[in-house]
Amino acid sequence: MIERKEQKREDTWDLSLLSASAEAWEKDLRKLQKAFGKAKSFKGTLGRSSDALYTALCYLRDTEKEAERIGSWAFLCYEADSSDADVQRRYMMYQNAASAFSEEIAYFSPELLSIDEERIKSWMKEPRYREFRVWLRRNLREKEHVLSEKEEQLLSLYTPLAGSAEKAFMDLNNIELDFGEVRGEKLTHGTYSKFLKNRDGSIREEAYRSYYKAYDSHKNTIADLYIASVNEDIFASRARHFRSSLERALFPDNIPAKVYTSLISAVHEAFPLLHEYYRVKAKALGKETLRHWDVYVPMVERPVSCHSYDEAVGIISEAVRPLGEEYRTTLIKGLTDERWVDRYENRGKRSGAFSAGGYTGNPYILTNYEPEVLDSVFTLIHEGGHSMHTWYSARNNPFMCYSYSIFEAEVASTFNENLLSSYLLAHSSDDDEKAYIIGKNLDDIVATLFRQTMFAEFELKIHEMAEKRMPLTADTLRSTYRALLEAYFGPIMEFEEVSDLECLRIPHFYSAFYCYKYATGISASIALSERVLSGGEKEREDYISFLKSGGSEFPIKSLGRAGVDMRTEEPVRKAAERFGTLLSEFRRIRGI
Repeated sequence: MIERKEQKREDTWDLSLLSASAEAWEKDLRKLQKAFGKAKSFKGTLGRSSDALYTALCYLRDTEKEAERIGSWAFLCYEADSSDADVQRRYMMYQNAASAFSEEIAYFSPELLSIDEERIKSWMKEPRYREFRVWLRRNLREKEHVLSEKEEQLLSLYTPLAGSAEKAFMDLNNIELDFGEVRGEKLTHGTYSKFLKNRDGSIREEAYRSYYKAYDSHKNTIADLYIASVNEDIFASRARHFRSSLERALFPDNIPAKVYTSLISAVHEAFPLLHEYYRVKAKALGKETLRHWDVYVPMVERPVSCHSYDEAVGIISEAVRPLGEEYRTTLIKGLTDERWVDRYENRGKRSGAFSAGGYTGNPYILTNYEPEVLDSVFTLIHEGGHSMHTWYSARNNPFMCYSYSIFEAEVASTFNENLLSSYLLAHSSDDDEKAYIIGKNLDDIVATLFRQTMFAEFELKIHEMAEKRMPLTADTLRSTYRALLEAYFGPIMEFEEVSDLECLRIPHFYSAFYCYKYATGISASIALSERVLSGGEKEREDYISFLKSGGSEFPIKSLGRAGVDMRTEEPVRKAAERFGTLLSEFRRIRGI
């Protein structure tokens, strides 16, 4: 694996809009720390008058906007190469400064919420408060979960410790674990998915066993880290008087718990379709039963050549045309000339992919592009969906309410994947190619709807066990996860002794109750993409308006305006129906 310094400039992201250099960044951090130091000067003033509150809000806006810029630069540098000591130092410098600010500003919410609500609402009617209205409404809603000033200060002292389990896991997972080699090639997080899609079953098995051997050798340590993370969630929920960790996680987006539990119920209803999919996959691969290393190999061998990064961008350019010229040209410039993307793997770089945009700078994308894996094209258009969501949000909302929820974000990303699937199907030349694309689409729905719901169900079960003070151990995690593996994969699967170690390698588990958003997101995006592709200008503009809405509305409402009601099970059931239609078409084409 290459070192960070060996990457070509054009293959890395351009962070100059965030900071010109490390030296400039450190200078800006010192200025920011001085601004942080002014936080206490507003203490005791918020309720004096409309002018006093407005002045304090402007300070908060300006300081947090600058903190986002400076923090983003440090974070992105760290994610690109966490093995660099200077990068680690600067990242910790920012975290320490942000933690200190958190302590200094701890009084703000309790003091704000101690002001008579009707008085604040009367001030909010003034034109100058326009950019703060959404932020204030959201804060007023949290009144019952904000503690006293002393209690908030006490909680702020815990901030440097919060996330320690996640950081330790990430360092172990991304830097220290050695997965060995497969047929002379280094096995990494980036190459693992490629090996599991290899048509040679012996290579898949070798990669699988080597990969999980590393986790097996650290299973108790990793289990302890995840259990610590779960306990952090419970501490935070109880400290803020929520009935459960799930309720706390859903509260900021105003999502009813029923949305989460109904997702699981609706997916359980679709188990017969899911089990049929695995039976079809076994037949397509010429196997009586499936092993755990078989489930990721495409059902049809790809009949066309692999795609370089530039070729992938060309395909994406055509796939997103239904969203209009502004969307298309902005995204393509970002993926190429404007260098939004950090493209390839290097030592110390985070595995997987993400989009991390802010109000300042570009909506950056980290990926570990693999030309041999079609998933890399889907990953790029997926993260492009996130980045364009950020691009529209930042340009159509004030800073204090531009940030959209993850619940909405997973719609924008999987919507783009649906466009790519539709484009590839429309331009396929024969049945073999169509079968491959449909098979890929089926695999993606399984990965995003069914698998993420399984992850969500695991998270819920583990948190509920911990909340009932039931003992959690590595064996408890594994047995709970194994039962879910057997339920979701069905009777066609033969699992290995190490198969349930999968629960120890999922980074998203350290952001509790995140995974369900992928499943609800793809359900909404299937409905919306079909609406746009079969509609006209109005349907496209409804969707673009959703992207522009940012954090100005709660997600259920913003998605409702785009054309889908996530308060019901209908979108999930429709997604399952779409899955069933694709499966029937695949069987027809392949004669299975």
